[in-house]
Amino acid sequence: MINYIRMNLTLRILKVSLLFLILSVSTGGKAYAQQVLTLEKALNYARQESPDIKKARLNLEQSRENLIARRASLKSSFRLNLTPIEYSHNRQYNDPLSEWYTTESLNSYGTFSVQQPIAVTDGVLTLSNSLRWQDSQSNSSFSGDPFRGFSNNLSLHLDQPLFTYNRTKMELKELEYALENSQINYALQELNLERTVSQAFYQVYEAQVSVNTAREEFENRSQSVDIIRNKVDAGLVAREELLQAELDLMTSRSGYQNRQVELENVKDQFKQMLGMPLEEEVLVLAEVNVMAVDVDLENAMQRAVENRLEIRQRKIDIEAGQFDIIRTNAQNEFKGNIGVSVGLFGENEELTGVFDRPTDNQNIGFSLEIPLWDWGEKKARMRAAQAAQQIREINMDDEKINISLTIRQVHRSLKNLLTQIDIAQKNLENAKLTYDINLEKYKNGDLTSMDLNLYQNQLTQKKTDLTSARISYLLELLNMKIQTLYDFERGEGIVPDLSKY
Repeated sequence: MINYIRMNLTLRILKVSLLFLILSVSTGGKAYAQQVLTLEKALNYARQESPDIKKARLNLEQSRENLIARRASLKSSFRLNLTPIEYSHNRQYNDPLSEWYTTESLNSYGTFSVQQPIAVTDGVLTLSNSLRWQDSQSNSSFSGDPFRGFSNNLSLHLDQPLFTYNRTKMELKELEYALENSQINYALQELNLERTVSQAFYQVYEAQVSVNTAREEFENRSQSVDIIRNKVDAGLVAREELLQAELDLMTSRSGYQNRQVELENVKDQFKQMLGMPLEEEVLVLAEVNVMAVDVDLENAMQRAVENRLEIRQRKIDIEAGQFDIIRTNAQNEFKGNIGVSVGLFGENEELTGVFDRPTDNQNIGFSLEIPLWDWGEKKARMRAAQAAQQIREINMDDEKINISLTIRQVHRSLKNLLTQIDIAQKNLENAKLTYDINLEKYKNGDLTSMDLNLYQNQLTQKKTDLTSARISYLLELLNMKIQTLYDFERGEGIVPDLSKY
């Protein structure tokens, strides 16, 4: 007997070692320890590793960097353009003198410029200085002496649009709205992540409970088979009873294995959502004890309308829609532009004498663009833009109504789920009592295995119903928190601080 026990223990050790080796090879040599996850731990993991939250974080970063880049573009920009050497040798014809002539030149020049956008007026002020060295000559009869020396052109230029909207200010405001919208989307993604992770977490927990329940059922049926086998051996019942009990046991074993497969599938989906390696083993721990929370409907609706970020998004859409109207109104518009330039130009064979005898350069220009007839294009586009704006306003009103409807539905559901939990609790107590009574009858030979099977299935179903009812209440309470941005369990608001994103 002792040798048999030793042999059996050795075989089990070999099986475990072989299983570990197979898992190690299938995971590329990486051994993953089992992670025990609570809901809070799963949420923290998902906030860092979830693919959805990563994409939302990248969109937020993109919007922020676009705004930073545009603000930086409003500061003074410095440019230096250099042409170290440029040589040309050209044969040309002079029509007035009716002669051919040749020009040859060697140049080296560069331009340093400082450009300053003016956000207040949407103008641009540019200061530039161009320094050139050249060696040029021509054999034309009207050309002068060859020139070899330096020239410098210093100028200050202002370009100012008139009679039109400020495009710089509008672009900045649009980028600010885009950033705020990305911040809201990120906050909403975090809230949605809490909902989806909680749902998946409790789904895994339900699958674990289902596996445990199926295992308990399998163990109970194993005991039943042992009891009826003893009765058959004693000649108290017919062998058909044993055959039926063994068939029930096989069915129970199959159900147990099916629950295990379902659990592994649900775990894989859960790990994918969290961003965990699929090879990593997880076990969830949850408290599904329910404490009834008093939720005042009017208070919940008021908080939702005041705090919901989706309403702010609709307001941003309306404000951005005003820009579309301004932009549409600017099509075929009457507008003007003024350009003013002043500067000094000088040349000399020596660099230090470039400005010995400078020449003043001034230039001023005023232009107008006057649309005459566009066949009603502008009016039609304006009507289309105004219609789109009215749609945005309707969308905001609909959003408020939908929020109120959702709050009312969730409030009703919470009350109903509390009732369902009480019913499920009483049904489970009755099912346990009924099963225990009939199990004694079965042991005493007053009940068949098929009848006991019905009571066992009833007990299993009532356990599942109670767990599902509790989880549904917890998820609906979480839904109320997300819908109102207020935690009624703790009595505190959870409005996201967008400045932290």
